[in-house]
Amino acid sequence: MAEISQTEFEVLDVLWQQYPASANEIIERLNQQKDWHEKTVKTLLNRLVKKGAISFEKQQRRYLYTPLLAREAYVTSQSESLIERLFSGRVSPLIAGFAKNKHLEKDDIEELKSIIASWEQEHDPSVEQPEKKSK
Repeated sequence: MAEISQTEFEVLDVLWQQYPASANEIIERLNQQKDWHEKTVKTLLNRLVKKGAISFEKQQRRYLYTPLLAREAYVTSQSESLIERLFSGRVSPLIAGFAKNKHLEKDDIEELKSIIASWEQEHDPSVEQPEKKSK
């Protein structure tokens, strides 16, 4: 997967929210957060097409853009890349850093506990599996 810049990601993120979309629709949505120049957005759309992140279809006098990357797949790929580059593939130093700097909320901790419990049930044979009730 080609590298996607922060500004390209912002354009792609708007497209993930609702597609297909014309350049004007994308510009309108982007402008709800900050001012974007039309030419800049069209340049970014062209870059995303060249990188294989989005496709387009010509309908009469306008182009409709559609993402080719699923948001979840992209986020997973980028998360794994970050963890590999900065933490040698280990997740715990990342989470420990957030915990030490008080960036974890109670909800985050509960969600992490749930994820770990699910992982243990699927991958660790020493964890007792809950018994299935028979009818």
